[in-house]
Amino acid sequence: MSHVFPRHCHSTLPTAVGGDGCYLIDADGKRYFDGSGGAAVSCLGHSNQRVRDAIKEQVDKLAFAHTGFLTSEPAEALAELLIAKAPGDLDRVYFVSGGSEAVESAIKLARQYHVERGEPQRRHLIARRQSYHGNTIGALSAGGNAWRRQQFAPLLVEMSHIAPCYEYAERLEDESPEAYGQRVAEELETEILRLGTNSVMAFIAEPVVGATLGAVPSVPGYFRRVREICDRYGVLLILDEVMCGMGRTGHLFACDADGIAPDILCIAKGLGAGYQPIGAMLCSKQIYNTIADGTGFFQHGHTYLGHPVAAAAGLAVVQEMLENDLPAQVLARGAYLQSALEARFGQHSHVGDIRGRGLFRGLEFVADRSKKEPFNPALGLAGKLKKAAFAEGLICYPMPGTRDGRFGDHVLLAPPFIATEAELDEMIDRLSRAVDVVTTSL
Repeated sequence: MSHVFPRHCHSTLPTAVGGDGCYLIDADGKRYFDGSGGAAVSCLGHSNQRVRDAIKEQVDKLAFAHTGFLTSEPAEALAELLIAKAPGDLDRVYFVSGGSEAVESAIKLARQYHVERGEPQRRHLIARRQSYHGNTIGALSAGGNAWRRQQFAPLLVEMSHIAPCYEYAERLEDESPEAYGQRVAEELETEILRLGTNSVMAFIAEPVVGATLGAVPSVPGYFRRVREICDRYGVLLILDEVMCGMGRTGHLFACDADGIAPDILCIAKGLGAGYQPIGAMLCSKQIYNTIADGTGFFQHGHTYLGHPVAAAAGLAVVQEMLENDLPAQVLARGAYLQSALEARFGQHSHVGDIRGRGLFRGLEFVADRSKKEPFNPALGLAGKLKKAAFAEGLICYPMPGTRDGRFGDHVLLAPPFIATEAELDEMIDRLSRAVDVVTTSL
């Protein structure tokens, strides 16, 4: 009997014993194509020699040094590399162990920044409905997914949530994509005015919404308008690239596709590619200098900040991406994947939308294509798709509640950057068989 506390108490999971490129292997020898990279994590697959060697070498040199006393060579080198490639005025890197910690750090830094510059009344954070920012209390409070928030609501911090930029479901028929983007961006200004122009500290958003919406990018011009509104009212822009960043959408930093830069940026998942748990919060020079010239101390911290082994892994991952120009490969493979998905599912009676950027793609399932009407949640479509795909040897990321936390179902695909076109075709074949099994039984 296992003493592990699993995600689902009544499920019996196979045991993973090996990884080979884009595949995971269980104790019975069955191979699973990792079509979602776990949760958009395993961007380099499961057997990258460079990263494995870097981890082993670092363990032999130095396993741990608490950052209250010492820095480390790999942390310094990784920070330097990230800032060299980062957009805008991002200048400092705060290393953590994962995405939720990165978002918590960003929220607290935004608050301390305003306090130190003499505006302690700035306390409100604005986020978007159907966003996902992590599972710690602050990150969950910022997240806008009703199902994830429901049972913990009494514990959550009060935050505002405006509309997402969700073109498929929410753009009006007589509205151009650009006009739609401007309309939903204006909700940010409206909420700032409602809360008080000098009381909002930050706005947080995912450049491409991952888990809760299924790879939904913004329409052209949306984030430029958001950036303008934030600047007008002295509101910090926090971009959560935990899932969509680090090359996943064809750019090392996802916001490059939108032509903007944030004040604070959160990354994780692909930063360590699954080889070590690592995340990071990047902030602008202005924010850092405000702290440095004020108290000189960010009132926040975790034991494993800048862990040398995790930083060594992250450094090897980013070097591998850049030296092999993997973001460019992601753009090319992403275009191929989108085309192949459209060819296979574009006319499927229950696939309403196929969307995304790079190797970050989502399929939204509907009961009625013409009305964009979602399935009855009681059918448990997403769960059935996950089970059927797994039986076919495919790991993918189906989620329910796409529309509002209750209605709607999608499948998220985020295969490793190293996947060949033939392997992407295989992934689509396995997904297609799973979709047929589930939809024909409804």
